[in-house]
Amino acid sequence: MITNPSIILADEPTGNLDTKSSEEIVELLKKSNRDYKQTIIMITHNMEIAKQANRIIKLEDGKIKS
Repeated sequence: MITNPSIILADEPTGNLDTKSSEEIVELLKKSNRDYKQTIIMITHNMEIAKQANRIIKLEDGKIKS
């Protein structure tokens, strides 16, 4: 993040974290998106985290599910 990339790929960034740390990471990613106009692509199984996104794309059996 130090080089200010235009896209950040985050694969389960909160997967092994406690609740407080997970919330901090999500807020950090949202702040990065807002302040630096970065696109964040996050993979998560946690629907509570996914609901905070601007857009959700669900995959099922390797296909986009509407």
